[in-house]
Amino acid sequence: MSSNEKTAMTTVLPAGSGTLHYSVKIYKGQHFRRNSWVSVTAFKRCTQKDLSCAMSSSICRSHGVSKSLKTQRYSFSHFPFYESWKPSRTAVNSCLEDGSTKFFDFVVIGSGVAGLRYALEVAKHGTVAVITKAEPHESNTNYAQGGVSAVLCPSDSVESHMRDTIVAGAYLCDEETVRVVCTEGPDRIRELIAMGASFDHGEDGNLHLAREGGHSHHRIVHAADMTGREIERALLEAVVNDPNISMFQHHFAIDLLTSQGGSETVCHGVDTLNTESLEVVRFISKVTLLASGGAGHIYPTTTNPPVATGDGIAMAHRAEAVISNMEFVQFHPTALADEGLPIKPEKSRENAFLVTEAVRGDGGILYNLAKERFMPLYDEREELAPRDVVARSIDDQLKKWNEKYVLLNISHKPKEQILAHFPNIAAECLKYGLDITSQPIPVVPAAHYMCGGVRAGLQGETNVSGLYVAGEVACTGLHGANRLASNSLLEALVFARRAVQPSIDHMSQSGFYVGPSSRWARPVMPSSLPSSAMDDILNVTEQMRKDLQSIMWEYVGIVRSTRRLESAEKKIHELETQWEKFLFQQGWEPTMVALEACEMRNLFCCAKLVVSSALARHESRGLHYTIDFPHVEESMRLPTIILPCSTVSTTWSSRQLHKQPV
Repeated sequence: MSSNEKTAMTTVLPAGSGTLHYSVKIYKGQHFRRNSWVSVTAFKRCTQKDLSCAMSSSICRSHGVSKSLKTQRYSFSHFPFYESWKPSRTAVNSCLEDGSTKFFDFVVIGSGVAGLRYALEVAKHGTVAVITKAEPHESNTNYAQGGVSAVLCPSDSVESHMRDTIVAGAYLCDEETVRVVCTEGPDRIRELIAMGASFDHGEDGNLHLAREGGHSHHRIVHAADMTGREIERALLEAVVNDPNISMFQHHFAIDLLTSQGGSETVCHGVDTLNTESLEVVRFISKVTLLASGGAGHIYPTTTNPPVATGDGIAMAHRAEAVISNMEFVQFHPTALADEGLPIKPEKSRENAFLVTEAVRGDGGILYNLAKERFMPLYDEREELAPRDVVARSIDDQLKKWNEKYVLLNISHKPKEQILAHFPNIAAECLKYGLDITSQPIPVVPAAHYMCGGVRAGLQGETNVSGLYVAGEVACTGLHGANRLASNSLLEALVFARRAVQPSIDHMSQSGFYVGPSSRWARPVMPSSLPSSAMDDILNVTEQMRKDLQSIMWEYVGIVRSTRRLESAEKKIHELETQWEKFLFQQGWEPTMVALEACEMRNLFCCAKLVVSSALARHESRGLHYTIDFPHVEESMRLPTIILPCSTVSTTWSSRQLHKQPV
């Protein structure tokens, strides 16, 4: 081993293998050869902003790195395929090809709180396309029950909120990011109120502040137990009334459009599939914000809506964006367990019904089916312990007693208080014969939130020029190894707002890509395939999706081991190989697209990122718990970094469609 190398928590994949078998090395002060390695690296003191990565050559240093992703500012006049363009107040549609190419100053992928809040600000400076996979309201934001955490009480402090965030994050949080978010959070709440969002107030006329697990103070602003829905309502109303914003619903984002400019990867927009008209629509933009949410559906049971299939993370990875901390998948401790309801639902849910953290914050107590309270056995904070602790405790109880669920009881509180604070949960349970004012709620952990994602700097910037990220798709360093309750909406609001000015600056210096459209092969629908082949493809894909989810739950769940992770790695590789082989045997071509197939390739991509990251972390920290390394190791208090991957001779899921070999 040379003086420039040292053993560390790093995973390296030789390009072209198509597998997930890795050797362990870290390159200190050396260049990774382009198209040679995929690396999952924990850097010494590599804070969330300090990956100094000249993208194309993958230069990664474990020391002396800046506090922001240093993406070089390019003068686009250097590129012959750019043309100067002044901001217009009207959207411009090109007539290239079949008229299915659209030009906007800003493209926003996702219609949750991050995407909408950003769109409203940048719309003051140019045209904006908001691309959403389903209905505009169908996002993780809409399902967020608890609220938004912010320091709004005189007895609270930014330092206290920071401390709670860092403790919950198992000391892997980036302190500068935490300070920024906790400091700017109150102003972001006031902006929402000014825009018409209505939150609960107490009898004294002030905002009613709830307390949730991991918080030392009452600081959760909420609208009963439907906070996300209220925020989404206010933002959508403002977006609809903004003439500079165009909403494209039922448009599935397929792949980002990128090119190489010198040593830099540049994002020019995105290809989408209109899932209603079945047409491919290309969006060319000067700036792209990725705010597409998480990847909960890599697991069989998740609180995420059906749209959360990891599309943004997978697209960014294929576009050579840096990915970080994917091993930290948060399982919400208390999703409604349908098996325990008096009246069983007639059909299985597409996503689990969330029972908010605030129920425990309001005094809810967890019992096993023997009516024994168990949280005091695991943590001195009892029911108010952070989510990772509570989820592992419930998981242990379920395995210990071979049960399907535990019980969460709030019925000892006054009936009026319960119904006032949790009307949505009460109504949902009552549909199935359960009165939460007198009966305990059956609950079970479910996949809930990705703490990892596309690595972002303090202004939402990525290592891909022109590409910004905000919300769950991003890894800003705020959450560390475990997200503190109600910090997700807060982070989305803060980073959506922080990404605005650099986006405007980038837009004003940029031109549209106006080169030949053949630069990127246009995705095509599989209309040439016989209907019988398509039916077979859809049926096999549906089964493969279930098989992948089962592997992830069985081998990459709440409690892990090296042997089980390696088994998952092998099984996922075999499953993906089998699926792709079947597709191409049926006549599928590399540039073909269909919603189910594209979601499947994204699920495979995200699952592999989670497994490889988990294998790289040889300790138990926060949401990543492994029986082979059951303790926290101070030397490993480092983020996991997944470097840009090769696009040569890998799987279909790992390549951008416009870079597929024909």
